[in-house]
Amino acid sequence: MEDSMDKKLIQLKLSELSETTKAQFGTMTPQHMVEHLSLTVKIAYKIKWPEFEPSEKQLKQKEMLLHTDMDFPKGLQAPGTNGTLLPLKYATLTEAKEQLLRSVEEYNDFFRSSPRQLTVHPRLGWLNFSEWEKFHLKHFKHHFEQFGL
Repeated sequence: MEDSMDKKLIQLKLSELSETTKAQFGTMTPQHMVEHLSLTVKIAYKIKWPEFEPSEKQLKQKEMLLHTDMDFPKGLQAPGTNGTLLPLKYATLTEAKEQLLRSVEEYNDFFRSSPRQLTVHPRLGWLNFSEWEKFHLKHFKHHFEQFGL
């Protein structure tokens, strides 16, 4: 299994991000974006989300997002946030970046040792490794573009 969550590429992109980098869309600060990505990566392998049956609309979103060339939509609110920014977890952007890179390492290790594992995405339901890879690729691209990276 090859990791498509390329830690070195992510690290390179993060090196271009500073506390003063302005968002081209959305309300997140650079640190909020990094912490959001870290949390989302952890949902794939560590944070247990309650099982649920996706609605017909959610199944259509899953199909479009994971099985077409559609980009990640702008203006989509993260599940459970009601459009508000979560409190920052780390003291600095540097620490948040380090935690994101650690999460990517742990994600890759998890799926390397359990390649057939299914885990729950809070909006799309059960995803396998291939689906998580597609999701993360689009999700990271979306947020890196948000900050011009």
